[in-house]
Amino acid sequence: MASRFSPVLGRPPADQLGRIGIQLYTVRRAFQDDPERTLAQLAELGFTEVEAAGYPPGSAEDFHQMLRRHGLTIPSSHVGLPAADPDWERILDTAAALEQHFIVVASIANANRQTLDDWKRVATLFNHAGAAAAKRGLTFCYHNHDFEFRPLDGLVPYDLLLANTDPALVKLEMDLYWITKAGQDPFNYFARWPGRFPLVHVKDMDATPRKFFTEVGTGVIDFPAIFRRARQAGIMHYFYEQDVTPGDPFESAAASFRYLRSLRF
Repeated sequence: MASRFSPVLGRPPADQLGRIGIQLYTVRRAFQDDPERTLAQLAELGFTEVEAAGYPPGSAEDFHQMLRRHGLTIPSSHVGLPAADPDWERILDTAAALEQHFIVVASIANANRQTLDDWKRVATLFNHAGAAAAKRGLTFCYHNHDFEFRPLDGLVPYDLLLANTDPALVKLEMDLYWITKAGQDPFNYFARWPGRFPLVHVKDMDATPRKFFTEVGTGVIDFPAIFRRARQAGIMHYFYEQDVTPGDPFESAAASFRYLRSLRF
């Protein structure tokens, strides 16, 4: 996000988002029923990037051409934790065919995160997976929920992951809803681990006791303040996501897009 100097007073004007993406999980049912129509609708709303949460039937090249028809790019995709090297190689093959820059493990199964030793094993696996991704020109990332911030034996697993993974091989996709719901401060993580967060999920939290999902700009998260720290955090891509919408997910997506497009920070 390059700043430009105003001819008036010589001060930089408020910055704004250039590209706005969407995590396809937001419109998962529509995408499953009709991928082409879904992508067309998202492009009409103004989104220019998507992040996949699973691929449509057909080859990676078919999907790539579908995206191109609607002027969309796919910088990243969510995938499962690789169980074996051959599985990971196939995942990387698909990501490379789609000309992605990032590959994101979406979560860790409960059985694999019961102890600190489990988390240390996950960190080792992430380093291994990140090294394989780097050979393909891809960057490995991990996407958080809130469970990563529940202390185990006095340590926060998310901190353990950051401390025990190679910064050159393993990055983080920060979900701004989940880290906020966990009672954590994104600014603290940006300051302690600068440059480790190239991707963010732009997801808002309502002000009710339930702390539920809501359209971006209608909740409690201070997105302008967060986005002003983009350089420190290393943010490159912003993906709107809303796990549950009160009605038509495309209406929620449109409202969130309008807010993000109008945002100045």
